[in-house]
Amino acid sequence: MSMPLTSAPAWRQGDIIELAITDLGSGGEGVGRWEDRVVFVPNTVPGDRVRVQLMRVKPTYSFGKSVGIITASPDRVRPACIVADKCGGCQWQAVAYPAQLSAKHQQVVDALTRIGGFEQVAVDPVLAAAEPLGYRNKATYPLALTQAGTLKAGYYRKGSHRLVNLNQCPVQDSRLDPLLAEVKQDIQAQGWKIYDEATRRGHLRYLSLRIGRRTGQILLTLVSRSLKLDNIEVQAQAWLDRYPNLVGVLINLNWKQTNRIWGPETQCVAGQADLEEEFAGLRFQIQPATFFQVNTAQAEQLLQAIQAELALSGQETIVDAYCGIGTLTLPLAQQARRCIGLESHAESVAQAEQNAAINQIENVEFLTGDVAEWLPKMSDKLGKIPDLVVLDPPRKGCDPVVLDALLALRPKRIVYVSCNPATLARDLKQLCQDSYRLTRVQPADLFPQTAHIESAAFLVAQGSY
Repeated sequence: MSMPLTSAPAWRQGDIIELAITDLGSGGEGVGRWEDRVVFVPNTVPGDRVRVQLMRVKPTYSFGKSVGIITASPDRVRPACIVADKCGGCQWQAVAYPAQLSAKHQQVVDALTRIGGFEQVAVDPVLAAAEPLGYRNKATYPLALTQAGTLKAGYYRKGSHRLVNLNQCPVQDSRLDPLLAEVKQDIQAQGWKIYDEATRRGHLRYLSLRIGRRTGQILLTLVSRSLKLDNIEVQAQAWLDRYPNLVGVLINLNWKQTNRIWGPETQCVAGQADLEEEFAGLRFQIQPATFFQVNTAQAEQLLQAIQAELALSGQETIVDAYCGIGTLTLPLAQQARRCIGLESHAESVAQAEQNAAINQIENVEFLTGDVAEWLPKMSDKLGKIPDLVVLDPPRKGCDPVVLDALLALRPKRIVYVSCNPATLARDLKQLCQDSYRLTRVQPADLFPQTAHIESAAFLVAQGSY
C-alpha cells in the first residue's frame, strides 16, 4: 500500500515529501531542499527525484529515507555490491564515478570557503583513481554471532552496530575475498568464542587482512581479548599452507572496553610479522596495526603531485610531522639534503628506521614523541629553520599547540596532507591569518565509492616568494 504525499507544507516526523536531490553531502547522503529546509537522504544520487519519509526533524533540516524513486538520475549506476544499500562501508556505489569526483572537489571548495574563509583558492581537479573498485589493501572486519550461532564478519550498517555479513567486498583487493569467506568457516569450526559487546564476554573481536598490492604478500590478524585460542598454531599453519600468498598469521591483543580496534600488543603465531610492499620505487616493511594508506596507487599519485609542486633541489632540510613508517619521509629524503620524521607511535618509528635501512637512505632521522613537543626544538636541532615542514595529521587535524609551534618555527614552505576537508580548512585558516599564503590545493581520490577525500595543501611564508 503506497503512502500519500503530504497535501500541505508540513514538517513532522513520518511525513512523506517529494524531493529533488541536488548535491552529495560530506557524510555520503544525498541532499535536497524542501520549503527552504535541507533534507539529507542516504542512498540517493544528485538528479534523483524521490519520495522521502522524514525521520529526524529539526527546524531547518531533517534526515529522511527514500521510500521510492520517482525519476532516476542519469548519474545513478548499479552498485557493484549486493548489500551496498545496507553496508556502512561505502556510501556512493550507486553514484557514477565522474559524479563522485565532482562532489569531492566541491566538498574541498566548500570547506575552504565556508570554514577556512578563503575567498579565492586554486583547487585542482581531483586526481582520479584508475581502479575505483578493488583498491583497498587492508580490511578489518568486526565479528559477531547470529541468533542461530553462525559467525558473521562484515561492516556495520551506517549509524548502527548491526553487522552486515560479507563473503566478499568489491572495494577490497579481490585476492582477499577467498580468505574472508573461508577463514570465517575455520573460526567457527574451531569453536573460538566471539566477543559479545552486550555481555562483554568472549574473545575474538575482529578479523584483519592486509595485502601488499605490488607484492601480493598477505597478513592475517585476529584481534582478540586473549592470546589463548585453542589449536591456533595448527590452524595458523593450515592457513599458511592453504594460501600461497599468506606470509604471516598474528594475534593482536585488545582486552580494553573500547571502540578502538587495535590493542597495544601483537604476537606472530606463524610465518612472519610483516609484509613487504613496493611504494614510490622503495621497499617497505608493513605490520598489521601500523598506518599505511589503504590505496597504494593513489597515495603514490598524490606523492608524485607533491614532488612535482615542490621541485626540490637536493639542498633542502625537511621535517615530516606525523611521519608514520616513513611513507612520505623516505621518498622526499631522496630528493633533499636532510629529512627528519616526527612520530609519537614508537612501533611506527622502529619500522620507519627499518625501512630507511632497507632502502639505504642515510640522510634521514626519525624521532619518537609528540609533534607539539618536537617542533619548537627543530631549529636548534637542525642549526637552522627547516626549508619545508610536511604535516599529515590524523583525521581530527592538528592540535592548536602544533599550529602555534609551526607559526613560531616559520619554515619557508608547508605541505599539509589531510583526509578531512573540514579540519584542513580550520587549520589553514589559522596558518594563513598573517604568516602564510595558500597557493593551491590538490585533492586525490584515495577512497572511491565513499565520501572521503584526501588533499595536499601548499603554503608559502608571506614574503618568501
